[in-house]
Amino acid sequence: MSAPEPPASGAVVDAMALFGYPSTRPAVLGREAVTIGIAWLGGAAFALLGAPAAWLSGSMMLSATVAFLRPLPVLRRSWFDSTVLLSGTIIGSAATPEALAAAARYPASLAVLLLGMAAIMILTGAYLRYVARWSWIDALLASAPGALATVLAVAQAKGANIGRISVVQLFRLLVLVALLPGAMQLSGVHSAAPVPPADIVGADTMLLVLLCGLAVGLVFERLRMAAPMMFGATFASAVLHGTGLVHGTLPPEIQTAVLVLLGSTMGGRIAHIPRPELLGLFPLAVGGFFVSIAVAFAFAWPAARLAGVPYASAMTAFAPGGLEAMAMLAFAMGLDTLYVGSHHLTRFLLIGLAMPFIVAKMKEEPPKG
Repeated sequence: MSAPEPPASGAVVDAMALFGYPSTRPAVLGREAVTIGIAWLGGAAFALLGAPAAWLSGSMMLSATVAFLRPLPVLRRSWFDSTVLLSGTIIGSAATPEALAAAARYPASLAVLLLGMAAIMILTGAYLRYVARWSWIDALLASAPGALATVLAVAQAKGANIGRISVVQLFRLLVLVALLPGAMQLSGVHSAAPVPPADIVGADTMLLVLLCGLAVGLVFERLRMAAPMMFGATFASAVLHGTGLVHGTLPPEIQTAVLVLLGSTMGGRIAHIPRPELLGLFPLAVGGFFVSIAVAFAFAWPAARLAGVPYASAMTAFAPGGLEAMAMLAFAMGLDTLYVGSHHLTRFLLIGLAMPFIVAKMKEEPPKG
């Protein structure tokens, strides 16, 4: 019988945790439990107040507030991968045969989306270029509507100012998740009517859908696709639901857990931005947000007419936020998840494919601000 392996050192344990492997250190789980517990409290408070999309917006807002005052422990990668796997499964469950038949009206709306993306980047980029005196590269990367991971990768490769690009992008996403549901309710664009309960899959079916999503996600990862677990789970779930092999979505308890974990992940990103930089760029981030959102909502109106969907769904589909956040926000508000998800997926792919080529064609210039 071989001797037992010596326990891993603290550095090894931390490295394993960083890459998503289970940690044997109870303190790590304890810190993660605090992070998740704070997010859950925010979601529960918003739910008690009857706020729309309470579990997502509440968990994100409280996590962001606490992270701004005192950095929260970062959840390991395994938490994030599990969250996006479950998110993709939920989003894909909207692809019922009836919903896919209605999707025949989407191409015209997607064409409007392309024009809206170009307008957002040009106008918001011009604001950051001529008001903030940024370089064009920084301005366009900061104005890109969504696909933050891809944008930051391009920024790093091009030597752009990642800090201020992150502030503008993250501020826009946090404000959208925090304020968009309430703004829709107060303006009457979307009522707070309760969402009718959906069919719930059984445990065996849920395991099947998740395993299929994981398998496709691993294939996408080998192909070096961006956000492989998200796309893999969405694709697998959409195929299974669209063909009628699976009916229903995940249990409410799991849906709530996904919203809380997603809110915690978004809110906790505040901790990675230096406080002076965050406060100094706040006015510019506010201005950039209003330019982006005004252009997005202007293009959302004709798109809603062309697709035959409520304006609230079009607003969420055209809102310049991240794929996971906006698709799950649509789910939490009872909007047309398939419509919203398809538009954000299209935008994510287009930004990921086009942004490296656009930036590569631009000449280097010293920043002026």
